[in-house]
Amino acid sequence: MKLHEYQARALLAQHGIPVTGGGVATTAAEARTIAEELGRRVVIKAQVFVGGRGKAGGVKLADTPAEAEQIASQILGMDIKGLTVEKVLVAEAISYQKEIYLSAILDRATKRVVMIASAEGGVEIEEVARTNPEAIIKIPAHPQLGLQEYQARELAFAIGLTDGKQARQFAQIATALYQTFVKSDASLVEINPLVIRDDGSLLALDSKVLIDDSALFRHPELEAMRDTSDEPEAEQLARAADITFIKLDGSIGCMVNGAGLAMATMDVVKLYGGEPANFLDIGGGADKNKVRTALEIILADPNVKAVMFNIFGGITRVDEVARGIIAALEEVPTSIPLIARLTGTNQEEGLRLLAESQLIPATSLAEAAQKAVEAAKAAA
Repeated sequence: MKLHEYQARALLAQHGIPVTGGGVATTAAEARTIAEELGRRVVIKAQVFVGGRGKAGGVKLADTPAEAEQIASQILGMDIKGLTVEKVLVAEAISYQKEIYLSAILDRATKRVVMIASAEGGVEIEEVARTNPEAIIKIPAHPQLGLQEYQARELAFAIGLTDGKQARQFAQIATALYQTFVKSDASLVEINPLVIRDDGSLLALDSKVLIDDSALFRHPELEAMRDTSDEPEAEQLARAADITFIKLDGSIGCMVNGAGLAMATMDVVKLYGGEPANFLDIGGGADKNKVRTALEIILADPNVKAVMFNIFGGITRVDEVARGIIAALEEVPTSIPLIARLTGTNQEEGLRLLAESQLIPATSLAEAAQKAVEAAKAAA
């Protein structure tokens, strides 16, 4: 789950990380009020889940409350890469000497939380990794002991913070960032940039936080921050039905039960020259209602030219899947080719139910993938 910048900075502040003063506004009048309360030059920033806000005109400076109101009225309602701006962050505009990058991220290779820092802040860290990889410093935290004080200081010295006071403050911020990551069950907590102000102190100017969706049951206060206005309808429907769904760019819709089987299905589709349109796992024990919802989500994608079902009936009953497919096709008729490989619990009944339907049967995963790829190419 993504947090907006204003939400991320509030989370950082809760853990003792210094951030700029400011607030979020949904109207131009609210933006003016916040600017008046701050009593100084402000920056108005569109709150949408997309990069390139500045280039799109979604980040602007205002010298007066009246100008803040005028700029906010321009940004609110603006379309940035297909997303409508409904909120703006009004924050203090700060002068500074240098920009730093700092983040905590889960490194799946080492199975540890890794702290990443760079003296080249203010730009995408991927760009720094490409052009100047030596500028990126990584230190893994101990899985039980966490980030140690000496490691935080080591990060500070490695990016050139030789002033004792600055190094100590950086170490405090790095430690607080690590604690934010762990206590929030995050997959990423990033400050970019962390700036050195004219007086030498450090301040977080921009931040990004991603929360592990699987851990949200432990964090109702974070779940309450979820903003679905920028989420595609398909993702909202999938989450409400407890379906794991990720949209991709291909033309073959996939409905599978089990994450491992779903990944294997996608691999086999690509092996035979196709491209999956989605990752979709209906999970174990799915009933006909969940299957119907899943198929409706797949068919709503205009890029889908064929749909492939790969169901192994263990906990999930093949006849229940069959009933869900039939129910979905009654509500959302389609001429798109549907290829089904169904095997396992109540397989005979499931295949009997589908015998008179429009589905194209397959007896193996390879056969189903081949038929789906051929159908998608024929329909292209």
